[in-house]
Amino acid sequence: MDVVTKAELMDYAPIKGCMVIRPYGYALWEAIHDGLDPRFKATGHRNAYFPLFIPESFLRREAEHFEGFTPQVAWVTRGGGEDLAEPLAVRPTSEAIIGPMYAKWIQSYRDLPVLINQWCNVVRWEKATRPFLRTLEFLWQEGHTCHRTEEEAEAETLTILEIYRDFVEGTLAIPVIPGLKSESEKFAGALRTYSIEALMSDGRGLQAGTCHNLGQHFAKVYDITYLDRDGELKYVWQSSWGVTTRLIGAVVMVHGDDRGLVLPPKIAPWQAVIVPIPSDKDADLVSGAVASAREALEGPEVPGGGSNGGAVRLRVDDRPEYTPGWKFNDWEMRGVPLRLEIGPRDARAGQVTAVRRDTGQKMALPAEPVALRRAVSELLGTIQGDLLEAARRFRDQNTHEADTFDQLAEIIETKRGFVRAPWCGRAECEAEIKERTGATIRCLPLPEPPGPGGRSSGRGSRCALCGGEARDVVYFARAY
Repeated sequence: MDVVTKAELMDYAPIKGCMVIRPYGYALWEAIHDGLDPRFKATGHRNAYFPLFIPESFLRREAEHFEGFTPQVAWVTRGGGEDLAEPLAVRPTSEAIIGPMYAKWIQSYRDLPVLINQWCNVVRWEKATRPFLRTLEFLWQEGHTCHRTEEEAEAETLTILEIYRDFVEGTLAIPVIPGLKSESEKFAGALRTYSIEALMSDGRGLQAGTCHNLGQHFAKVYDITYLDRDGELKYVWQSSWGVTTRLIGAVVMVHGDDRGLVLPPKIAPWQAVIVPIPSDKDADLVSGAVASAREALEGPEVPGGGSNGGAVRLRVDDRPEYTPGWKFNDWEMRGVPLRLEIGPRDARAGQVTAVRRDTGQKMALPAEPVALRRAVSELLGTIQGDLLEAARRFRDQNTHEADTFDQLAEIIETKRGFVRAPWCGRAECEAEIKERTGATIRCLPLPEPPGPGGRSSGRGSRCALCGGEARDVVYFARAY
């Protein structure tokens, strides 16, 4: 992961396990925020903010949830030089602080649904950390909703799962498998947990986002009730869901290569960089061509009208202290999707030399403003699509089938990627496979389109471990 420091996405903080997200890296998080936030709001959700600190008694009210997070909770026991009467947990997740507030706010069916999201940080005291993938403190969004019925909560959960899938594939160019988590892998206290699972370039799986149908479990713990239309007092049905800065790590690991980052155009802080090729003799000629290209690509409109494909997020690297070759390497390492070179020869020929970061392909584009704007826009769209297809091809080539435990174990040990195998549904078989191979069930894949509780049936097959009748065909992988 040295690339994340060299590309100035982050730096190591003086607190072990924490990182500083530098501006270039934070711009990626802003792009994730700006891509997801309007989608949440379009489906009726609103943003709010809840406290960072959670009283210990609030956490302890839900034993299973508390037990699940106890090893990772950071505690505040002193404040203002005095011991606190009650320790405060530093937010590992917010069910325990949001639940009591919902109990206060919700009285009637008229108050439902409650559709709230917050963008915030959380702290989980991890033993082994890795930049962006697993740190003590990380950024995320967490949605928490309340509904009248189980069907409404399930529909909410699957709606958000589809938003995540569409965003991660369409914007981050990372193919994912939407699925249901096994009972042992689901969120503590949830009725059901769904996730989107991605495959990294080293063959390990990554949970890229989760959605939980919480059922009425937390509602009963925190007494979140409402008076229904029939005059009966009932518990609400809840969901929660979130993605984190782990998505930045996923982008790095899925698309990066030996030269550094490769960023999809939709998320790249700069979609293109212009590198002037200096010439004392033709300095005015080159600077004029650079200015014309900049105006064409950055401006809201191109002189002469026509389809311009929208403004490009552009950087002009005219730093005199660095050579063009040094700049080429620097921007390649930072993953800028498209490099545009303009020298005296290009200016005289009425062209711009474009170089794709993903393939290294070099081509001449017309310098005429309308044509340049259109060509760059189309090229960025092609790069975006090609990155998704390359990642999907890699995932498919590294997804294997296994019918027996020996096959599964050999694939996990000698190959990389996902292994699809039949599973009886017994936790004992799942645990033994994990112990003997280091692989976990990533998900029980959902059918297309997904339905409540639906998944890939394993009927007619035998469990890869015990040989009993299989309930599901599931995805195994070693994972982060």
